[in-house]
Amino acid sequence: MAPTLAYWDIRGLAQPIRLLLGYTGTQFVDKTYAVGPPPDHDKSDWLNVKFTLGLDFPNLPYFIDGDIKITQSNAIIRHIGRINNMDGKTEAEKVRVDIMENTLMDFRNGWVRLCYGDFDGGKADYIKKLPDTMKQFNKFIGKNKWLAGNTLTFPDFILFELLDHHQHLVPDLLKDHSNLSNFMDNFRQLEKIKAFMASPNYKKRPLHGKIAKYENSL
Repeated sequence: MAPTLAYWDIRGLAQPIRLLLGYTGTQFVDKTYAVGPPPDHDKSDWLNVKFTLGLDFPNLPYFIDGDIKITQSNAIIRHIGRINNMDGKTEAEKVRVDIMENTLMDFRNGWVRLCYGDFDGGKADYIKKLPDTMKQFNKFIGKNKWLAGNTLTFPDFILFELLDHHQHLVPDLLKDHSNLSNFMDNFRQLEKIKAFMASPNYKKRPLHGKIAKYENSL
């Protein structure tokens, strides 16, 4: 039986996991839960089953593969990376993977706070700080093809998704950061990624949930 990845019917936290499953050729059920229209944004589609699935810490996204039941997006993507030998081949690569897994979660949390919070009030300051963040990422990747070095690992899928989000906000985000620009090009040119993005399993929109203040239907 194919594993199930479940999340809201958006890209959000699940999209890097979907990309990794697609890249690894894993057949999976992309289970989505709907949020009702404003003003209530009813979540009963999820809440009605939340505590019936045998999850230790019921939450979205969740991943169920036989007896394996996982919540927390980083735990899910790390598990899939590990079983596909995409968590670093050497200790040096594994350290870089660990660093970026957590650094990218910090980056994502800031992005989510902006998009779901006071977007209009916080946008200018957020964009002002983005070049320094891009500079750090650009320096970290250096002349390597991927974050860990020359080995594609699961944080690459997270970085790609976050940079893609940010390029909707700032189209020329990477104009002065050639290492990151090359990274994005290299990722999009992966044959398995191109095939997945052309498949019905690739979710183009929305980026965020209905209560987000920014581009929830982009």
